[in-house]
Amino acid sequence: MKKNFNMRDWIDTLDRAGELIRLKKPVDPHTEMGALLYQARDKSLFFEEVKGFPGWRALGQAPANMNQVALAFNTKPEGVVREFCTRAKHLKKIVCVKDGPVREVIRSEGDVDVTELPAHIAGERDGGRFITSGLVICRDPDTGLKNMAFHRMQIKGPRKLGILMVPRHSYLIYQKYEARNEPMPVSIMIGHHPMYYFAAAYSGPFELDELELAGALLQEEVEVVKCETNDLEIPAHAEICLEGVIPPHEREEEGPFSEFQDYYVAGAGMNPIIKIDRMMMRKDAIYKEIQNGSEVEGCTYHKVPMAAGIYDRLKTVGGYADLVNVLILPGILGTVIQLKQRFKGEAKNLLLGALSTQYLHPKVVIAVDEDVDIFNPTEILWAMTTRVNPKEDIFVIDGTRIHPMDPTGLEVVKPGSPMGWSRIGSKMGIDATKPPLSDPEGRKIFERIRPFNLDKIKREDYL
Repeated sequence: MKKNFNMRDWIDTLDRAGELIRLKKPVDPHTEMGALLYQARDKSLFFEEVKGFPGWRALGQAPANMNQVALAFNTKPEGVVREFCTRAKHLKKIVCVKDGPVREVIRSEGDVDVTELPAHIAGERDGGRFITSGLVICRDPDTGLKNMAFHRMQIKGPRKLGILMVPRHSYLIYQKYEARNEPMPVSIMIGHHPMYYFAAAYSGPFELDELELAGALLQEEVEVVKCETNDLEIPAHAEICLEGVIPPHEREEEGPFSEFQDYYVAGAGMNPIIKIDRMMMRKDAIYKEIQNGSEVEGCTYHKVPMAAGIYDRLKTVGGYADLVNVLILPGILGTVIQLKQRFKGEAKNLLLGALSTQYLHPKVVIAVDEDVDIFNPTEILWAMTTRVNPKEDIFVIDGTRIHPMDPTGLEVVKPGSPMGWSRIGSKMGIDATKPPLSDPEGRKIFERIRPFNLDKIKREDYL
């Protein structure tokens, strides 16, 4: 079995499956690349030449959709969430090695220039070029626990980035460094197998090491190398690594940036900066582009681990729930839970559970039965219009904390503040299930129409 899966293996996998388009002509990352990535909902794009950045190649929209995610997990789209949960139970060791491809080129001090990276401009109103594929690794100064997470980083100069940190693990760790008036060392990984990105987007307990989770998803131990300027480690087979510090109590204008819900909700604000001290990369490093907006690659990395986290949490609601699947809807602020409801009220319990998991994103949650294809939006709407009694089956909870990038809520704490960014709003549950198994007579009324031999009859046999 092959070891050390990396971004190049993923490129080969996409290529063999006919899922990769190679663009031969030069593409401008400022004015052309964003449009090409935003349009590419069906295939991944490999940029053979990036205009203005000689020698660089780039990969984007990889994965572009759930079919490609299923390819990465070697399953079907409907099996991705369960496969994620199964693999995540078997965390893998992190093995420190002396050397690796990411250390083939090392630049320090005056040789470091992050403006040379071919990061693209994702949207017209973006405040500049952002590193969207950087996974930030830091260490808790009290416990020694590491964290790896997604953060958008605005390129501000040769050795300076701006960073937005919502009040989650990375920001809580940064607050500890600020309380000590010390800079927080960080290492930033750019470009690797998508399992690293799924792991970084997963919201688990504070003590979870996302690199161990990445290993679990890859089903192999993760090889890391020591960083040059701090006590952190970086995956040895990454494409690029940046090392630096986030100084305490320093804030600069950062943003705006086109975010996952297709809005500029996180406008320009006073946010921390990163001072870059070192850059390591492969000799022929391939840059990883991630386009943001609704239903593009940036969303894919968040929807899958979020669905898996909610699925795992809901399985134990009421002691046990016969949960079939979980799907995150476009915009990432809505969720569909699919179940076999045993008792009346069970679906509502799961709706409440889904609205109060480790994720702030779910604002609208819809419960449906196992006979509804949750990957078909028409089926979800059908269930809502034929199985919902609005008076009994819809509830709204007001005054709840919601995701800070949800534009419908009231912003109660501004970005960059000591407490972190926060909004308050309402949440809604919709029970679009038929009567439960404990009510067979009521359930029979909602039995769907089914022609004879539906699974056997094929039109092409009659041509």
